Amino acid sequence: MSYVIGITGGVGSGKSTVLDILKSKFNAEIIEADKVGHIIMSKSMPAYYRIIEEFGESVLDDEGNVDRNALGKIVFGNEMKLKKLNSIIHPAVKEYIINFIQKCKTDKVDYIIVEAALLIEAGYRDICDTFWYVYASRDVRIERLMSSRNYTKEKCISIMDNQLSDDEFANNCDITINNSGNLSSLEEEISRALNFR
Repeated sequence: MSYVIGITGGVGSGKSTVLDILKSKFNAEIIEADKVGHIIMSKSMPAYYRIIEEFGESVLDDEGNVDRNALGKIVFGNEMKLKKLNSIIHPAVKEYIINFIQKCKTDKVDYIIVEAALLIEAGYRDICDTFWYVYASRDVRIERLMSSRNYTKEKCISIMDNQLSDDEFANNCDITINNSGNLSSLEEEISRALNFR
């Protein structure tokens, strides 16, 4: 029986590293909501046509693909338009993920991992068996983002302040994976969490 784990955490907490370990060491199938967001906007997908219908052809590039920057400029600072876009994107992403989970269950996969920054807010509890929160201290996260993404300290803090707090993440998740240390301690944390099910 496949076990579906929802994984979330703040920017710079190391969710990607956790996913890599789950995939390579524990043979898990991974689906990332952010990547699905790109897929569901591609031509021939229902959301593609709904976006054009709602926002017009000015959001398309020369090849007829959705230009995410152009779309971003339209919804930025306009709460009504952003709400409308989210009402198209979020249900389409969730439906795609549900179909992915069903396929994996048919293929008899042991672990199915759903990674989403808005896992809690988007209501993924009904499709996951458990929620994991990937935690790293604020200082560690800032250091990682400054070195890996060349963010300024101010930018790191600004992004973090717009996300859920550590307590909000922890209180809405079943297990906290501490990713403030090294790789081997992270692997131990993951192994322990999988045995906890």
